[in-house]
Amino acid sequence: MPSSPKPNVQRSLDALNFFLADVRDGLGPYLAIYLLAVQNWNEASIGLVMSIAAAAGILAQTPAGALIDRSTAKRGLMVTAAIVVTISSITLPLLQSFELVAATQALAGAAGAIFAPAVAAVTLGIVGPRAFARRTGRNEAFNHAGNATAALLAGVSAYFFGPVVVFWLMSAMAVASIFATLSIPASAIDDHMARGLDSAEAPATGSAQTAHDEQPSGFKVLLTCRPLLIFAGATVLFHFANAAMLPLVGQKLALVNKNLGTTLMSVCIVAAQLVMVPVAALVGNKADVWGRKPIFAVALGVLALRGALYPLSDNPYWLVGVQLLDGVGAGIFGALFPLVVADLTRGTGRFNVSQGAIATAAGLGGALSTAVAGLIVVSTGYSAAFLTLATIAAAGLALFLLLMPETRPDTEQPAPPPALAPTAPAE
Repeated sequence: MPSSPKPNVQRSLDALNFFLADVRDGLGPYLAIYLLAVQNWNEASIGLVMSIAAAAGILAQTPAGALIDRSTAKRGLMVTAAIVVTISSITLPLLQSFELVAATQALAGAAGAIFAPAVAAVTLGIVGPRAFARRTGRNEAFNHAGNATAALLAGVSAYFFGPVVVFWLMSAMAVASIFATLSIPASAIDDHMARGLDSAEAPATGSAQTAHDEQPSGFKVLLTCRPLLIFAGATVLFHFANAAMLPLVGQKLALVNKNLGTTLMSVCIVAAQLVMVPVAALVGNKADVWGRKPIFAVALGVLALRGALYPLSDNPYWLVGVQLLDGVGAGIFGALFPLVVADLTRGTGRFNVSQGAIATAAGLGGALSTAVAGLIVVSTGYSAAFLTLATIAAAGLALFLLLMPETRPDTEQPAPPPALAPTAPAE
């Protein structure tokens, strides 16, 4: 068990999560606004490009998790991914064809798969499992604060200089995230702890089979642990319902006023992120007290409500107001996702590959979401798309309540699920 991390390491983690916030998701909803307002693409084509990018991320998630489990150069992986995402994004204004735009965003999506599991692994490797819930909530709070700050800067800058300013803002945040990453000493990260093992459980260096050499299958992890499989299913439905909502709102705002589309989108993002900061901090502080299941159920319920409220008005003030609910759902999900996975994989050495496998399944939901929603908008309108997404969220809530067990450990040292127990070193 590592000793309490030094304050400067904690501050480095804070800075990493703050500056990485605008880099880890690439252009996100700003891509939809840019393609609609500047390139004059239709909604179906925009949805397809976003789905292609999401599909690339899907294919990369599980290999990324396995790579992080095996690697002792987690900081280098994050720096490399930040550079790739930024280059892929800032070249977008130079591109016109569908194929080139799709290719660059697919590259960004694949590189972005590194960030979430790498940050979670570095955090676990620094603070250990006992402090992981609180530190994860703090990570998410700083992440959302970074998103809010970047969105505010993007909105103000875009008002004066146009949507292209978003690309340069991302570059600046990426450089800052690289410095924050490198400010974390490599020696502060326990690489065995970072993959879900206690240091005492790590195989000896001279063993014929070390933890570093193990190559567990992410999908086998899901199939052999029923709670993980159920959680993956609920996560897929969450992302299916959630992924398309903000881009659709951005498109509606851009149709009302193309010149203010990026600025209004930034208002939506800032409003939600400001809510996410206290929500994530609250989840980090209370997840060990209230349990994981009731908190995650709230996230699914709020998501269903949000989808049902959007169609009631096209007024920008209403849309921004409803977007505040995203702060509750996304704030809860971001803080609980790595925590639930850590609960179910503790002592197995498969924390990051399990994160990757579930993120792969979740990515399927997100990729289908933008594509399906775009087709529904073209055929029957925005209201039908929002109501469809709300119904999917309600189905996810029902699945989660009926089948998912509580994962909060009852003791400080819970035994790992038998199906996930790590392979013993060879004699």
